[in-house]
This record gives sequence, C-alpha cells and structure tokens, in this order.
Amino acid sequence: MVPFRTCVVAAAAALLVACAAPTPPSVVAPDAAARMARIGHVVVIYAENHSFDNMYGLFPGAEGIAQATPEQYVQRDHDGTPLPELVVFGPDGKPNPAFPRMPNRPFRIDAPPVSRPPTTIVPSPIHAFFHNQEQIDGGRNDRFAAMSTVGGWVMGHYDGSQFELWRWAQEYTLADHFFMGAFGGSYLNHQYLVCACAPRHADAPASMRARLDAQGKLEKKPSSPSARDGAVQVYSSGGGQVTPDGWSVNTSQPPYQPSGIAPAADGPLTMADPAGNASSGVPVPPQTARTIGDTLSARGVQWAWYAGGWMQALADGMQAPAVKRSIIYTRSPTSPNFQPHHQPFNYFARFAPGTPDRAQHLKDGDEFMQAIDAGTLPAVSFYKPAGVNTQHPSYTDIATGDEHIAAVLERLRRSPQWNDMLVVVTYDENGGYWDHVPPPSGKGWGDRFGPGTRIPTLLVGPMVKKGYVDKTPYDTTSILKFITERFDLEPLPGVRARMGDLTNALQ
Repeated sequence: MVPFRTCVVAAAAALLVACAAPTPPSVVAPDAAARMARIGHVVVIYAENHSFDNMYGLFPGAEGIAQATPEQYVQRDHDGTPLPELVVFGPDGKPNPAFPRMPNRPFRIDAPPVSRPPTTIVPSPIHAFFHNQEQIDGGRNDRFAAMSTVGGWVMGHYDGSQFELWRWAQEYTLADHFFMGAFGGSYLNHQYLVCACAPRHADAPASMRARLDAQGKLEKKPSSPSARDGAVQVYSSGGGQVTPDGWSVNTSQPPYQPSGIAPAADGPLTMADPAGNASSGVPVPPQTARTIGDTLSARGVQWAWYAGGWMQALADGMQAPAVKRSIIYTRSPTSPNFQPHHQPFNYFARFAPGTPDRAQHLKDGDEFMQAIDAGTLPAVSFYKPAGVNTQHPSYTDIATGDEHIAAVLERLRRSPQWNDMLVVVTYDENGGYWDHVPPPSGKGWGDRFGPGTRIPTLLVGPMVKKGYVDKTPYDTTSILKFITERFDLEPLPGVRARMGDLTNALQ
C-alpha cells in the first residue's frame, strides 16, 4: 500500500488544526483549477449519523482517538465537574442495566465489556441543534454525555478496520478535518448539502419553537437530573424544531408528499396536511432560497437527486389519511424505511409536485444504479440511500450500509464514466456521538448555524490522491464550493469562505 502522506500541522487558536492557510474567498489557485477541470462527474453519497472518532478514530495517519488528550475526552456534568464514570441511559432516561458502567474515557463498542458488533442495532443518541451546541461547549467537547438521551454511550467507537469502506479510505483519500455543515441533526444538514441555509418557518406555532434560557441554551426542567443519574430533561421536545426567531433547525416535515404528515382528508394527495399532526407539528412552508440545483440549472449543467425508495414512498405518501402507510418510517425487513426529512429538495417550491424541475431532477435510487451501468449519470449526482442502508443507529446497523455503499463504489468504478469522476462519501452529521476535534469558528469559518462536529468523509476516484489523509479544513458546504467552482456557478451565500474546496485531495 502507498504510505500515508501527512503535512505539517500547526495549531490555530487552539480550536483548529490545519495544514496551510486556506485559499481566499472566490479565488481558485491555478494549480487547483487545473486539477478541478479534469473532473467531469461529481457523485455525492450521503450516509448517516456517525462522528469521525466513532468510525475512523483508529485509522492510521489520521487525527484519531490516540491524539485526544484528557481535556478533550473527559466528560463533565452540567455543573462542570468531571463525571466519575460513564453511565448509559435507556429509553426511560434512567441507567440501563444492559450496559456496564465504564471509565470516563472513549471505549470500544464492538469489544468487551460492551461487545456490540457492527451487525447489531445500537442506541441512537439525540442529535439536535441546541444539544450539539452545548455538547461542543466552545470547543471543549466535554458535554456530549451530559446533553445526550443515552448518556455515556456517546463516547463509544468501533474498530473501523472491519468495514469495507475503511479499505476504500486506505486506497484513496480520507479527510480527517471535515465537519458537518450545521449543528444538530439530519434535517438541517441535508438542507446545508443543497443550499447552505436553514429553512424559514416564521409563523411556526409556539409548540414547535425552542424554549431557551437567558444564555441561549435549552431551558432545563427543574427535575432534570445530574448526568450521573439520568438523561437531561428540557422543555422543548426533541430540542425544539424552530428557533425563537423563526429558523427551522430540527426535524420538520416537507409540505409535499412523501412527507411524515399524511394528506388532509379533503385536500390534494400530493400535499401534506397543513394542519400537521401531534408528533410532527405543521409542515415547513415551501422554501424559495436558491439551491445548488438552481445554480446548476441556470448554467445548463445536468444534475439529479437520487433517493432510495423514492417512488415507493411517493406512492405510499399519496394514500388517503385513513390508509396505513407502509414505507415511510416503517421498520421491517421488507421496508426501505424511507425518511422524508432526508429529501431536501422536496421542501422547495421550485420542486413542487407537477413542476418540470421535480420530474427532471428528483429520481429513484434504481435510476441511479441504471445510470451508473449505462454511463448516463448527469454531471452532478446526489445519492441518498434508503434508511435501511444509511448506517443510522437505532433503525439499522452499520454493517448493512457499509456493504451497500461499498458495492455502489464498486459499481461506479466499473462505470463508463469512471475516468473523470470524483465520488464524495460523507455523513450528514455525527448522530450525537462525541468527537475530540473542535469545529473551527469565527469569521469565514462559521456562523450561528455551524459548522458542527467532525464527520467521516472519503474522496474516491481515479484523480484522487492514493493512500492519503487530507487534513485540510472542510465542511458540508465544501462540496457546494467544489461544484460551484468546477462548473462556474453563482456562489451560494451560506458557503463558508475559509473552508477548503476539496481540490487538495486531487492529484
């Protein structure tokens, strides 16, 4: 195997490690532009809910768990005192007797005494906007256990060398300073993948708005216990779907089917009931912000969003409210467990049911596979696997998605379009799991919405560096930056100016 190449690392304000000063905004270095120009097809594969340390913390040459100091991994209680041990909480928020109490440090999930291999379903920590901000705690990353529904479980990690994707990372490039674009969960980070923006929900009802204290943190109930005894209790269910000033930041449902909100009894079957439901609130209003799809179409560049189970979920979602829906959010061996809030373009008016853009650009995962084999992929492809293949804790295991994504990569490598292809395999967010590297902050690096915790990202393709660990600072918006620069598109305002554009991973 080609030896791993590393670069000189310098600390910057104790909050970021990087290899070199980033390229100034809106300027592409000539050598980077030449490397970028050789890329004719970009494919983005979007998996789910794991931090970098959780899956690649043992990867040779990467900044992993061995580099974490006690100041970066010792978890603290709400009052700032170190926790005497890690306690895992169950669905009732109380200590779960099925898991041992462990020392206050990272531990292996797939080794004794926990012994949960990647083929098993494991707990899913809460992964929400305000929770993530508190967990990061100004870059100290010491409140992950305290601000989680599962307590100390968030400190667990795997020996990733058993994964198929680990071998792809060894062969090509692993980015070990890639951060999720926004704080929190899947919903907002999918929005960041397509528009680098948070949806507006200015008229959201009070029941959907986060309840914050004077410091801007989630207001905790008087009964909220110490992190030694039980899970944190807050007034806002799920962390609050909407900020007090009207930004939609936690899981909310699209206005169009397929949606987690069924059609109204007397309304069009293509729409979600505007009255909403008890579990989801009301749907997000149709959005009008500019997306990467808009900018690609404006230049005449072909693109598509491919989603596993899309056509099944569309038919399932458009049933009358009295009919039980069997695809959306259903956990069974025969269901793809389609997640409507993982379909960001379905929130935008431009892609409403019946529009030409919806028909042209929103496609089923089966069409993605067919296009790979036929060599007919558009210049830019986004692929969202069905829920069963995303590696999301609680409703699927890691191994199933690992095998699926590795098989897709093999299929892409056999494609007639492989020779000019760049494939980005990344994760929407950290799933509530701890990571020791603090996200960069400050002007040009971030804003009120992010970036959040570090996530795994692989860059694959014939023009990608081999056996390389890329330490350039990236986040989800770096994908948009690369696409924008490569196809000479109008920039999106939310793209982080100082984040890299992925060209350092190209030969």
